[in-house]
Amino acid sequence: MIGLGYIGLPTAAMLASRKIKVIGVDVSQHAVDTINRGEIHIVEPELDIIVQAAVSQGYLRATTKPEPADAFLIAVPTPFKGDHEPDLSYVEAAAQSIAPVLKKGDLVILESTSPVGTTELVAVWLAQARTDLSFPHQAGEQADVNVAYCPERVLPGKVVHELVSNDRVIGGMTQRCSQRATELYKTFVEAECIPTNARTAEMCKLTENSYRDVNIAFANELSIICGKLGINVWELIKLANHHPRVKILQPGPGVGGHCIAVDPWFIVSKTPEEARLIHIARLVNDGKPHYVVDQVTAAAANVAEPVIACLGLAFKPDIDDLRESPAMEVVQLLAERKIGQILAVEPHIEQMPASLAGFGNIELMSSDEAIRRANIVVMLVSHQSFYEIDTGLLEGKYVIDTRGVWQ
Repeated sequence: MIGLGYIGLPTAAMLASRKIKVIGVDVSQHAVDTINRGEIHIVEPELDIIVQAAVSQGYLRATTKPEPADAFLIAVPTPFKGDHEPDLSYVEAAAQSIAPVLKKGDLVILESTSPVGTTELVAVWLAQARTDLSFPHQAGEQADVNVAYCPERVLPGKVVHELVSNDRVIGGMTQRCSQRATELYKTFVEAECIPTNARTAEMCKLTENSYRDVNIAFANELSIICGKLGINVWELIKLANHHPRVKILQPGPGVGGHCIAVDPWFIVSKTPEEARLIHIARLVNDGKPHYVVDQVTAAAANVAEPVIACLGLAFKPDIDDLRESPAMEVVQLLAERKIGQILAVEPHIEQMPASLAGFGNIELMSSDEAIRRANIVVMLVSHQSFYEIDTGLLEGKYVIDTRGVWQ
């Protein structure tokens, strides 16, 4: 397993729990050392128990360098570069790292969310590094090494359960590639494994998250419209959803995480003229943190010495994942504008994120202390613990609730 992050480690653990020997590879020595102690370096319910058992029984170990194996799964980041252009350098580096240890009969599966055509690129990179082996784009069904794409579709906080119970799309570069990849995933996937080609599987993953992004954008745009018209958006959506064929999602401060906030751009980058709705939805959701900051700025204009409590930094409730978090962006924008003192609250982390540590006007603290000291309270992430806050503590303060926790 190349990459031991939020997807790689749970997948490696699930395979190891089926008594398959798994070698986990990661560039982080800290992650490797932590896993080899039978511990985990991320927050994910139940995962620690599975990893501890797999390591203690000898089915899972971690290292910083790939070793010979029968199957190689790549689950590394695919971030942006420039103007929302996909950065495939991590995928290419992963392919280059496994190339020296490949042998005839091996299976390579890309799990990283990627633009259409990336699986084919992986095969090309491997072929360039290993001219002694044949790959699907060269030899079809007779290839020495099989290559496939299989995207994850799991919910952070429920990864262990959903890796087993969710259907998987298996996109092989040939039918043989799909068949071999299916055989591997069926060792732990109890749901259906559905075969297709690599390009369709890549587009399927992007489509799923773009669909969600468009629907969230509709809710976020509604919240902005309702704010201008003096309408309670939470009540409006509740009423509209009584229609038997309407199911509007809940608005928020934006869209975060390494999936929904990123994947639609991969479609836009490939087909900029055609992906008009997908593009506009991205702009709506990317613009929502700025709308929230404007609301805070307006409230701060009415306070002599603004002290702003920002509740939540993660990209979604009850996890520690800060990737592409709109809450993080709100806090950073507020800090940059130097509106006042910012009291950041995130119960799932123990220290200030590096991207915020350089600001002199941000402190990390508990929710009770932050609300006590603040005159402006901003709800950014609907962590379960925030629902337990005594709303009486909010009396006399400006409250901006982007999640509807106190509606």
